[in-house]
Amino acid sequence: MGATRTLAADALVDMIMPFGQFVIGTLVLVTLVVSAHRLLQRGPSRMGGAMLLSGGAVIGLAIVGYLVQLL
Repeated sequence: MGATRTLAADALVDMIMPFGQFVIGTLVLVTLVVSAHRLLQRGPSRMGGAMLLSGGAVIGLAIVGYLVQLL
């Protein structure tokens, strides 16, 4: 009976995982939209810093998504 519980738990995690990836993808998309909007508001004088901030946010979210996927 113990093996059945383990298999059921694995199946549940496998079913939930695509939803977690969807959430991560949605957060990345929202971050990109917000970053692009803020970049356009700041104008060309601050584009370098804003691009670094946007890139850092995207890379950070990608790393978090990868680490969550490993769990």
